[in-house]
Formats: sequence, C-alpha cells, structure tokens
Amino acid sequence: MTKPSPSRRRRILAALLLVVLAALALLQFSPLPASLQRSDYAVLMLDRNGRPLAARIAADQQWRFAPVETLPDKYREALLTFEDRRFRWHPGVDPLALARATVANIRAGRVVSGGSTLTMQLARLLRDDPPRTLWEKAREALLALQLEWRLGKSRILVEYASRAPFGGNTVGLRAAAWRYFQRAPDDLSWAEAALLAVLPNSPALIHPGRQRQQLLAKRDRLLEALRQRGLIDADALRLAKLEPLPRTARLPSLAPHLLDTLAADTTSPLIHTTLDAGLQQRVNALTGQHGRRLANDGVHNLSVVVIDHRDLAVRAYVGNVTHGDRREYGAAVDIAGRPRSTGSVLKPLLYGLMLQEGLLLPDTLVPDLPTNYGGYSPENFDREYRGAVPAHEALAQSLNIPAVRMLRQYGVARFHDQLRAMGMSTLFRDAENYGLTLVLGGAEGKLMELTALYARLMASARDGQAAPVTVLSDVQPLPEPFPIGAGAAWLTLEALRDVARPGTARQWRLYRSSQAIAWKTGTSYGLRDAWAIGSNGRYTVGVWAGNGNGEPAPALGGATTAAPLMLDLFSLLGPAEWPQAPLGDLKELRVCRDDGYLAGGQCSARTVLAPLDSHFQAVTPHHLRVHVDDQGRRVHSGCENVAAMSARDWFVLPPAQAYFYRFRHPEYRPLPAWREDCAAGARALSSRAPMAVIYPHAGSALYLPVELGGQRGGAVFRVVHERDDAELFWHLDDRYLGRTAHFHEWAIQAAPGWHTLTLVDDQGFRLRRRFQVLSH
Repeated sequence: MTKPSPSRRRRILAALLLVVLAALALLQFSPLPASLQRSDYAVLMLDRNGRPLAARIAADQQWRFAPVETLPDKYREALLTFEDRRFRWHPGVDPLALARATVANIRAGRVVSGGSTLTMQLARLLRDDPPRTLWEKAREALLALQLEWRLGKSRILVEYASRAPFGGNTVGLRAAAWRYFQRAPDDLSWAEAALLAVLPNSPALIHPGRQRQQLLAKRDRLLEALRQRGLIDADALRLAKLEPLPRTARLPSLAPHLLDTLAADTTSPLIHTTLDAGLQQRVNALTGQHGRRLANDGVHNLSVVVIDHRDLAVRAYVGNVTHGDRREYGAAVDIAGRPRSTGSVLKPLLYGLMLQEGLLLPDTLVPDLPTNYGGYSPENFDREYRGAVPAHEALAQSLNIPAVRMLRQYGVARFHDQLRAMGMSTLFRDAENYGLTLVLGGAEGKLMELTALYARLMASARDGQAAPVTVLSDVQPLPEPFPIGAGAAWLTLEALRDVARPGTARQWRLYRSSQAIAWKTGTSYGLRDAWAIGSNGRYTVGVWAGNGNGEPAPALGGATTAAPLMLDLFSLLGPAEWPQAPLGDLKELRVCRDDGYLAGGQCSARTVLAPLDSHFQAVTPHHLRVHVDDQGRRVHSGCENVAAMSARDWFVLPPAQAYFYRFRHPEYRPLPAWREDCAAGARALSSRAPMAVIYPHAGSALYLPVELGGQRGGAVFRVVHERDDAELFWHLDDRYLGRTAHFHEWAIQAAPGWHTLTLVDDQGFRLRRRFQVLSH
C-alpha cells in the first residue's frame, strides 16, 4: 500500500483543519436558543431573612422562579450522581452513555434509555421538548456541544436546575424547594436534595402527589448511591431515609397585597423586602381576629403597618383583611397604599412643626371657643368648649377647634408644603383648596405613608435623624431632611403618651402600666375611616379600619375601632424602652404656670423644656398688674390715693375664653369690678372690653328664616361678661332694644343687609359687632 504523497497529506490536514475550524465557528457563532435569555418568571417576595412571603404565578401559569445564582452542594452532588456522573469530563455528549443506552434499547426492543447528558437535557428544555426522534437527538447533541463551548459547566448546571420540571406546574429548583419544602435551595437536607434530583426524570408520572412509593424508592436508591460515593455517612443515610415525602405543594400568602403593589413597580422576579415573615404571620392572625369582631359592627376592612425605628424598615404589612362580601368590600385592594380621609392624624405633625419653629410651647394656652372662619365652624368631638387649653392637652385630647386655630396661625400653605416634603404623596390639590380642613381630615393620606411619618418622628426623637422608611431591603432611599428636630419630636411624643383618649380611659390605663406608647386616633367625617397610629420605644404601628367601598359605619371610631387592634399589636410586639429626653437638643425656659407663655415678672413661673433651636419669644398676654382698694375693688390713680392702693398680679383671659374656662377651672377668678367713681376714668385708660359675643361667631353671615305667618324670624345673640352681676344694654343700629342681667341673650330680627350691634354695660364699657343678614 502506497503512502500518500506529502502534498496529499497536506491537503488532507488542511481539509481536516477547515472542518475543525468550521465546527469551532459553528459552536462559537451559531446563535443559541432565544429561550436561554428569555423566560416568563413567577414573582417571589422574600422577607429580610430570605423566607417567602407571597408569590404570583407566571403568565403561562407555571411556578417558575428566578434562576438560582449557584447550585447548593447537596443538590449538585445528588443531581450529578443520579443523572450524569461523568458531567465534569465529557464535552456535552457522553459516548459511553450513548453506547450503553443503545445496547439497553436493543435488548428491550423499545426505547428505555436515551443516554442523554445533563447538557443534552438542557438542550432539550431550551427547544421546548421536541419529539424524541433520531434527528432531534442529533440536533440535541449539537446544541449540547455548543452549550458546553459557550457557557461552561457551572452555568449549564444552573440553567438546567432553573428550567427542569419538578411535577405539575412547578418549574426550576427554587420553585420546587419553596413549594415542596418551604425553604430556600441552600437549606435543603440530603433527603430533600435527593428527592428534587430524581423528580425531573419523570415529572409527568411521579411527583409528590401520587405514586409515592415509587418516588420514595427512587429517592432512597439515590441516597444509597451517595453513601457509596462517600458523600454521606451511614448515620446521615439512616436519618435521611426517615424523612417523609412532602404531602402538598404550597407557597405562603402572608402579604399578597404588598406583593401586588411592589410587583406593579418592578420587573424583577425576586423581591427582597424588610418584612419579618414570623411577625407578619402573627400580625395577620391578630388582625383577622379583630376583623371578625368588627364585621358584626358593620366594619369590614382592616389594614396594618408595623415599622421598626432602628432601621426605619417595614416589618409587617397587612394591606387588607376583609370580612364580608369580598367583591363588595374590595378584598383585592391594597388599602394600606390607597388614599383615605386622614381624620385627626395630622395634628401631631402640626404641633411638632410649631414647636420646632418657636410658635408655641407645650403649655401655651390655645383658644377653644366657638369659632368661624369664612363660614367654616369646626367643632370638638364632644361639642363642648374649654375656653383655653394648653397645647399639649389639646393634642392629647384631639380637640378640633384649637387645631384649626393653630393651623391658621401656622399657615395652611406652609403646612401643606411641609407635609409634601415629609413624604405625603396624596396632596394633589393646592393648599387653598384644602383650607383649614387640612388638619381635620380634609385631605387624604395612605396608611403606609402616615405610619412612616410617625416612625420618622420617633426616629428623630431617638437619634436626631429620620431617613425615609423603606420596605425593600435591596433599595436604600436617598436621605431627606425631616423638619421636626429631636427636641420638638420628643416633646410631641411626650404629649401623645400623656393623656388617655376619650372612650378608652380604662383600656389605656391597663396598657400604660405595661409600656409607654405615644398614640393618636382619628375618625373621618361621615364615619368612613378610623385611624390609630402609635409608637413605643422600638416600633410604630398604624391601623386603619373602615369599609373598602366607602360605606359609613355607625360604630366606627378611631378610639373604639382601630385603637384596640393597635394596642393588642403592641402587646404582641412587647415593651420597649422609651427614649430619654434628648437634652442636647432641648433648652430650659421660664414660663407662667397659668398660660405657658414666657414669664414677664407678673406671674408664678416654672421651668419647661423647648427645642434648642426654636425661638419662642411671646411674653404672657394674660397677666395684668391691677390696683385695688382695701375692699378689693379696682381703682386707679385718678380716683384713689396711690398710698391707699395695693398692686396685685392677675391672670386674665379674654371674656369669651374666660366664660368657658371657668366651667372647668373653678379656681379661676375674674377681674374685680371697678369702683363706681373709677369707672369713667377706666374707660379712658383702657380699650379692652369686658364682654364678648360668642354667638353668632365673628364673621358669620346669618340667614333668618320666614316663619309660618310670613314674619321674618330672629337669631339669638349670646354675650358673656367678665362680671357675673353686670347689666347690658342692647342697641341694634340706632335703635335701643332693651336690658339683660346675669344671662345675656337677645333674639334679633333684622332685614337683609349689614347691621351693627352695640352693647353697653352698667359701667359704660362698650362693644360693637358688625353682622350680615342674607336675603332669601
């Protein structure tokens, strides 16, 4: 036999080289299946420790989660032992496996083994499981070679494990681990890893729901093989065989509404949150118990948010617990993230801002009397008036009239801007459209955002810093300044924990003895929304109660509906140490005991705390130095010898405030009357009137109805005087009406238009009030 000539050998080598180069080019440049880069994933939401909270199935109705980054050691060894022991050495196609499969198929007279490597199985999965023909097998082998060349062994294992079928509509290792064992793939035991290694071998016939003995036998044979390879010892093998098979495939649904909300804003199939799955489960259970109770009172929806102050992260989020008709009351709606009328829950923020900016101190008296601003007349929950009340008591008792007066002083536009800067995203109207109702529920807020504001208030009091609250553990919000500093925040929280709410005094005493909680309730107009938001030393808890369809409930109220759940949640969370006063952010001021204004030398004073950088400068307007004779009657130097007079410092409120104040403060003493011979001179010395009209409110426009006989009706004017024994003489325009003593009321009839009411007391002091009567 003649040898090929050198030139022919060169041509053969060149041809072989071209074939090799062509094969390499095919492997390198031939496009990989598009499905390798594109999959329709289910969405999985995890808690702060990687535990599942909720999941949403993929659009193709498969439980297919995001691929694992690396294979856990136990699963990798179990998979390779069962499917492809020579995986680490073959190039994607195993000739020995193919030969063995061919012999087995010939002997059986049918296809009993395919001889496929793991890489070939991945190729088949990427090609959507085509018919099992020789031609398809060849294409599968070519694609396997290409995958080995392009991806590498580690990537191939990850891709296979993330696409393999695990029975039913469960696809991929991550989904199988969570659905069958409720744990992450990294936490699987040897028995669990072995089970998942054998499942893809015949997922249509053998899965945890049926043919359990066959499945158990396959798992145990694999465990024996792992023992033979020295990967587990005899004790581990015995214990692994004792582990039962999972009975059901399930995933938790602890925070489904939060999942819907977060999934709408991201394309990621894996959402890492700051929630705590264990706490979330307990909060769900407690909220469900209260929900069943409240449903009997016509309140069908509840929402809860729990925030940890230490890192300003959400720990529990109950978007909506519904008892009743699920469609009617919107069971699928994430109410915790939807705008609802705020009721009174914005009052502490106004209080804190005014402290911060030096517009009041905790003990500063705020008027609480009949009030009208441009036709708007707020009322307190009990329809009563206190005349004047310390600002911290007005906040703790959630009094509406003082809050409206404080907002008018602070400025609606200013408060509106601060709320938006703090994170309220629901203020979509201009400030003037909200008006003074902004602090009483005229605006809408989300439970999540409002609870976050209270949490930031506590964080500011604790640490002097209040970053935005987060619910995503892998997203850090940008730092934002919080306008209420540590001193003002701590004083605000002290006010909120100091006084019990009406209707909950007995319950509050029980909780106050166990832990300190600063809390605020609110009820919207029309009994549609009930709120309770509070903080202890570690957590802020926000609760909303109502009906998802906006239906009112007569039994609804922040103190009676939402607060009991909030207090029970604090019992669940356990006590926490209340933050110490941030003395470095506070300063001492001397104020009058009676009215909380700066002492001017004419009152009994005491020391109080105020925010360090605030500039409260208002000296008491309610303390007068008066002179009296030896019988206690007021005199002045024009009618009495100076040597015969004695000076006294007197706490004096304006007449309208004093009238209501005296009912709750019997120790209040009105100014003494002027001595008769001193009255004329007193009128010249003082412009201050000792009387006030308390109804109609200042600025009111009156509508006088026509009575049955066709005569125009009247409006009853009510006047108060500092002196109980004073007499008043009434004049309308230029006409004298008559005289009253002790109780000063008069029914006035007047034609449409503007009129002047003039009142003169028995010592000649005069008061004028302009009012308007509207036409029909």
